[in-house]
Amino acid sequence: MPATRTPGPTGLPLLGSLLDLKRDPLQAYLDARRDHGDVVRFVAGPPGLRGEFHMVFSPEGAQQVLATQAANFRKENVFYEEIRQTFGNGLLTSQDTDYQRQRRLVQPLFTRRRVDGYAEAVGIEAEALAERWARVPGGVVDAADEMSRFALRAVARILFGADVEAAIDVVRTRFPVLGRYVRARGVSPLRLPRSWPTPGNREARAAEHALYRVCDEIIARRAGRSSDDLLGLLADARGEDGEALDATELREQVLIFLLAGHETTATSLTFALHLLGRHPEQQARARAEALAVLGDGRAPRAEDLAALPYLTQVLKEAMRLYPAAPVIGRRAAADCTVDGVPIPAGADVLVAPYVTHRHPEHWSDPERFDPERFTPEREAARHRYAWFPFGGGPRACIGQHFSMLESVLGLAALLCRFEVAAVDTDVRLSHGITLRVEGQVRIALTAAK
Repeated sequence: MPATRTPGPTGLPLLGSLLDLKRDPLQAYLDARRDHGDVVRFVAGPPGLRGEFHMVFSPEGAQQVLATQAANFRKENVFYEEIRQTFGNGLLTSQDTDYQRQRRLVQPLFTRRRVDGYAEAVGIEAEALAERWARVPGGVVDAADEMSRFALRAVARILFGADVEAAIDVVRTRFPVLGRYVRARGVSPLRLPRSWPTPGNREARAAEHALYRVCDEIIARRAGRSSDDLLGLLADARGEDGEALDATELREQVLIFLLAGHETTATSLTFALHLLGRHPEQQARARAEALAVLGDGRAPRAEDLAALPYLTQVLKEAMRLYPAAPVIGRRAAADCTVDGVPIPAGADVLVAPYVTHRHPEHWSDPERFDPERFTPEREAARHRYAWFPFGGGPRACIGQHFSMLESVLGLAALLCRFEVAAVDTDVRLSHGITLRVEGQVRIALTAAK
C-alpha cells in the first residue's frame, strides 16, 4: 500500500498539532472533522519525537474498526500499554488467548440475571448519598466528586461485599494518582523508564503498592471460602477444563473492574445531573417518572429499570454529549482501508465517540440536550454506530448493562429526593483514560417538593 495521503491539520512547522492537542484535544478533533472529513491524520511533536495517528469520525468507519475489521485492530497503542503496566493485564487490556480465557471465565458474572442482583448495592449507596446530601451546608455539591464517590462505593461494594470499607479509602485516594500518571505518560513524546526515581514514578509506585496490597489482603482472606460478592464469584469461576484465575489474575481483574466500573458511570451521572440542572422541564419530567416508580420511598430494584424509560433516555443523551470514553484507540496490524481511506500497517487509529455523537449528518442540532432522540423509534432509525459509548464489536464493554442499571436507578433515587440546578454552566473538558472535567461541576440541591 502506498504512503497514506490522508488529509489533516498541518499545525506548526516544528510541533505539528501538538499545542492544539494539549490545549483542547476534543475541540481539535471536532475542528478536524469539520475541516478535513471523516478520516483525518494528525501529526504532533518535535522532529525526532514526532508521532502520528489517524482519527475516524463516521459511524461507518467506527463500525469497521471495532467490528467488521476488529481482528486487524489491536490494543497495542501507548495508552493500553500504560494501563497494562499500571493495572495489570485484565479484561480491558488483554488480547488473543489471554482475553478469550478471561472472557470465558468472567462472562457468566455479567449476565443480565446476575447483574440485576447487584441493584441492592446501588440502592444502599444511593440512599447513603441522599442522606449525606440532605446535611450539606448551603446545599451545593460538586457533582463530579460526588458521583465519583458514589460510583466507586457501589462497584467496591459489589466487588468486596463486607470488605468494602477496608478498600474504599485506599482506592479513592490512589486511583486518581495512577490515572494522572497513565494519562501523562500516554501523551508524552518522551517516556522515561518507570524504574527511574523521578517524583512521578515514585508517587505512582507508592500508589500501586497500596492498591495491590489492599486487594491482595482481601483476596488472601477469602482463600478457601466462597462468598456471593463479585470477588467471590470471580475466585470460584471455572472454565470447562476446571481452569481458574490465580491470585495475581484476580487482583488484575479487580483493578480493571474498579477502573472501568466507576469512572465511566461517574461521568455519565455527573453530566446527567449537570444537564438536568440546566433544563428544568426535562428534569421535572424525569422526577415525575422516578416518583411514579419509587414514590413510596423504597429502594430501587432491578425490575424498575423497565419502568423508567425517560430516565434511560436522559442517561443516553448525557452519554451522547459526554461519552465517558471520548476516544477509543487501536493499532492496525496490516494495511487496510477504513471508510474508503487507506490505513498503513502499524498506524495508530482512534475512533471518537465524542465527535461521532455530534456528527451533523446523523444528529440534528447536535449540541442541544434532547432526550427524545432516544425513543425506540428514533434509535432504530439511526446507524448502529452513531452512538457507541460502550464501544462495539467483540470487545464491547462487558459491563454495559450494569452501568445503565446503576446510572438509571441511582439517578431515580436522587431525583426523588432533590431538585438540582446547575451552578457551573460552562464546564471545561479534557480526556485521558476517560473523559475528564477541568475544575468542578457544581449543582445546587433543594429538597424535592
